[in-house]
Amino acid sequence: MSGSAQARRGPAVLRHPAVAPLATLAAGAAAAYGLYGTDPHQGGHWLPRCPFNWATGLLCPVCGGTRLAYDLLHREPVRAFHENALLFVLLPVIAWAGGRWLAEGLRGRHWRLVLGVRAQQALLVAAVAWTVVRNLY
Repeated sequence: MSGSAQARRGPAVLRHPAVAPLATLAAGAAAAYGLYGTDPHQGGHWLPRCPFNWATGLLCPVCGGTRLAYDLLHREPVRAFHENALLFVLLPVIAWAGGRWLAEGLRGRHWRLVLGVRAQQALLVAAVAWTVVRNLY
């Protein structure tokens, strides 16, 4: 490999499969630390408003995710469930995928979650249905 090609790809340590999941974990921990002292249930904070909600006035499939995370950080799972029930129910799957990504990266292997066409369609239908249901009630 020529010197210019390696310069474009970056140092070898940054190409290790564990770098991305570890960086994501560190960013998530930093965000959780910052969120812990900032109550998103109260207005006037630095937290941004959902762009979909701002533009349409409707709740998107993940609206309430920041409040959900805040409630879980403060050990209030019932309140978190009420912020976004679908996201709350999917949290174990999201945690499993993140854990698997990290574990494979630490073993030196690249891993990517691959959803089949039917799974993608089911996820899309669930997100649309959840958006409609939560905006009607």
